[in-house]
Amino acid sequence: MNQIKDLQKLIKLTGERAKLDAKANDTYIVYKTSQGQIVEEFTDGKVVPCFEPE
Repeated sequence: MNQIKDLQKLIKLTGERAKLDAKANDTYIVYKTSQGQIVEEFTDGKVVPCFEPE
């Protein structure tokens, strides 16, 4: 059970580090929401859905 908690902690820390890097480089991060949608999150908190090209 500890391995699962350790993995969850590492995933969370990786996401937090990505946000810090995005802020330092004035860019955004891309991730998949719990609803399954891929979004871009900017440093100002704006979240924009990514659309696949048609």
